[in-house]
Amino acid sequence: MKRLCVAVLLTVWGLCALAAEKSGIIVSINGTKYYIHTVQAGETLYGLSKTYAVGERVIVENNPETAAGLKAGTNLKIPYVSSLAEQMPEKKLRRTFTKHYVAKGETLYGISREYEIPIQTIIEDNPSLDPIRLRPGERILIRKKKIGSEDEAGSRAQWEEYRSSLNSIAAPGDAYHIVRQGETFYSLSNHYGISEEELSRLNDGLKPSDLNGGLQAAELKAGAMIKVPSAETPAPAQPETPAEEPETPVPADTLEQSKPFGEVEFRALKPSETLKVALLLPLSTQTAGANTNYLEFYQGFLLGLDSVKTRYGYSVDLTLFNTGRDKEKVEEFMKSEEFRRSDLIVGPIYEEETHTVVRFAEKRRIPVVSPLAHIENLGSDALFQLAPAPAHKYDKIVDSLDGRRITLIYTADTDHEFEAEILALLGDREYRKHTYKYEHPNDIAKHRNYSPADLTPLLNNEENNLFIIMADNEVDVDRILAALASADTSITTRGRIVPRFAVLGNARWNRYSNIDRAMFFKDRVIFLTTYHAKRDTDAVRAFDGAYIRAFGTLPTLYSYRGFDTAMIFCPAMFGDIEYDMEGRRYRPLQTAYVFGQEQEHQNHVNNNWMRVNYQSDFTITVE
Repeated sequence: MKRLCVAVLLTVWGLCALAAEKSGIIVSINGTKYYIHTVQAGETLYGLSKTYAVGERVIVENNPETAAGLKAGTNLKIPYVSSLAEQMPEKKLRRTFTKHYVAKGETLYGISREYEIPIQTIIEDNPSLDPIRLRPGERILIRKKKIGSEDEAGSRAQWEEYRSSLNSIAAPGDAYHIVRQGETFYSLSNHYGISEEELSRLNDGLKPSDLNGGLQAAELKAGAMIKVPSAETPAPAQPETPAEEPETPVPADTLEQSKPFGEVEFRALKPSETLKVALLLPLSTQTAGANTNYLEFYQGFLLGLDSVKTRYGYSVDLTLFNTGRDKEKVEEFMKSEEFRRSDLIVGPIYEEETHTVVRFAEKRRIPVVSPLAHIENLGSDALFQLAPAPAHKYDKIVDSLDGRRITLIYTADTDHEFEAEILALLGDREYRKHTYKYEHPNDIAKHRNYSPADLTPLLNNEENNLFIIMADNEVDVDRILAALASADTSITTRGRIVPRFAVLGNARWNRYSNIDRAMFFKDRVIFLTTYHAKRDTDAVRAFDGAYIRAFGTLPTLYSYRGFDTAMIFCPAMFGDIEYDMEGRRYRPLQTAYVFGQEQEHQNHVNNNWMRVNYQSDFTITVE
């Protein structure tokens, strides 16, 4: 009997030795799903066939090298057996899963972060899913019991593991690359030393605009996975976390020549953690006193933090530092315990104060948000800039210049910065000039032939006119707009042809407080800005009401920017901030924010200028 027991035990031990642990990695190759199994010492074809419920012959056919025996450490691709979800009745399916329909441009990584669910769980529950090329409108089953079970670090690690698994079995010469924030079709082709056409061919002949359901040529979706040549440059080593020691400020005049810090790997906070925010604003200065603009930003930011707490349940601890537009004061604040424990820094406002703050943040791997200023002489992977780059300012207007009769209207005071932008925009296009000089309407009537204040001759034609006003002060702008509206009315009431015209204005007009806004509609004003909120929308109305109740006054454009800053960046600190900066869960009060990097390890800059069109029917359209 004892001998029999020993024999049974040996038999059981032998079967266990042959059995293999099933891999949790599933990949899609040319539309067919496979497990990626790493061979362990002692494993056999028989054991693998039992574990994966496929024949030994099937394993050999998919992995010809196994005919000579298994080698420890080798990666094998084993056909995937259909999931339980495929066999469920519809009623049980609804109880078990949430249905997600893929939107244009979505990635599997992004979906996993939205539901906080493991990537491999999504792959396992969706047998027909191609993880690296999602189809818009495609249904994805999201297991309800798994929602909220995966943090950012886990998702990112799984996505990287998926990429590594694909690379381990990729055809010779092929590899897979996860698109990072700011990378473009053009930059990737240069990085891997191939043409854009070749990169397109590697990805099944898709055009740059078609990749991953809508990747644009100039801005690939971060988190997408694409096929590239196998000779990939190794990623730079991550810098070690420095010891807690006082910072040595670098003089601003030497920072322009300093080398980039390199890639900054931000830490994602756990939902239970308290986000510590340092807000640096010049609420007052010794010379100018209180600054209402930054007070309004601060008040909007406070309301944003309240919404972060109520909408997402996150806890936020805010410390306000009044910088007074004093660089030395900022450096003194940086030595305080409240500042040094920050997870997120918002501010300072001015570039000369930002250099030392960014260098501090790079070493601690925390983001710095520049909420209002365009930063020109500082590049850092840690810096997020809400003000868009001037280079992209007129991208949404250049096409509308063709076919128009363009007239530049000058006054005694010219906005030379705006003039330079417009002349560069016009290039070799033909344009006319008119110098406006204000006269009282009674005096204009006395002139028989010509008055510089009478703009009727500029409108009295059958052409499509575009007027660009170069005035540098609000009074002149108001008078010119009124003169154009008056000329339009005069021509129309006399039964002549209805003038066709629009006015291109400076973005600063949006901040004028005394200008007659009705003229914007009468003159079909167009301007480009990131400071615009449609007050007739439900979200803006709700914010306006909350702001009035809290502070007893109407919000301004600075108030909206403060609210948006809090709502965009604070929740992002609980995920992957570089991947989640496109407003995954929040629609801003003002313009949408689209962050990208022109070059590797440079600022994350919002490149989305907004075109605001005032219509003669007193409606506003935004592009």
